[in-house]
Amino acid sequence: MTAIITASDLSDELAGERPPVLLDVRWQLSTAVGAPPFDGRAAHAAGHLPGAVFVDLDRELAGAPGERGRHPLPDVGEFGAVMRRAGVRADTPVVIYDGGQGWAAARAWWLLRWTGHPDVRVLDGGLAAWGERPLSTAAATPAEGDFQPEPGALALLDADGAAALAREGLLLDARAAERYRGEVEPVDRVGGHIPGAVSAPTAQNVSADGTFRPAAELAARFASLGTADAAEVGVYCGSGVSAAHQVLALELAGVPAALYAGSWSEWTQDESRPVATGARPHP
Repeated sequence: MTAIITASDLSDELAGERPPVLLDVRWQLSTAVGAPPFDGRAAHAAGHLPGAVFVDLDRELAGAPGERGRHPLPDVGEFGAVMRRAGVRADTPVVIYDGGQGWAAARAWWLLRWTGHPDVRVLDGGLAAWGERPLSTAAATPAEGDFQPEPGALALLDADGAAALAREGLLLDARAAERYRGEVEPVDRVGGHIPGAVSAPTAQNVSADGTFRPAAELAARFASLGTADAAEVGVYCGSGVSAAHQVLALELAGVPAALYAGSWSEWTQDESRPVATGARPHP
């Protein structure tokens, strides 16, 4: 089973005898000063895949921002309740989509996989890939699901674990290269990267149309970054969202990877933690 699904295959499955639960997690990171936050719920109401339930990344796929970062992991019990309200069942496939960037969908994918759901996929290319197929404005009213989250099915890093992996394994930084180098930092307290981390921008995982690059290309990309020689691989980003997309891309490439969920926004909360700048992993 792959972690992604094409729009054509999803359309067929929705018309089949065992349609998947659909989750709409449209979200955007706003970095413009004074810009209003993206309203995913309004976008959902204006048109969504038929039967999809909206899930709010900021409020339902993350805890309150603070010392653990801008998007810390949600309380597991509360996350389970959100998934059950959305109709998620342990024995039913789940397909997740967002507006096309894939970051938010990957975050929901990672959370469901981490908490033990066996059959979760991301719509490759997001809503844009749905093309001219019809959308719905009707609010979905799914039957209550039965999913009970049990964390631990995927590897998770804390700050100390990320630091150790940067020294002894391979820690990939999924943010844009200029943020890694410390030239700009539009969101967090300070720019730069975890010493020893390797720059691996998430944007390079996808083609021009927003769909994932073929698995062989992804495998070659990650091998060139050091996965072929690393016993363990981990990923971080700004707040654990785009890094989930990188973990998904690594899975497509056949490379298991741990997520540092707190990521840079947690790392830089503690001013005693070291910060490296420039294009090289070490200062």
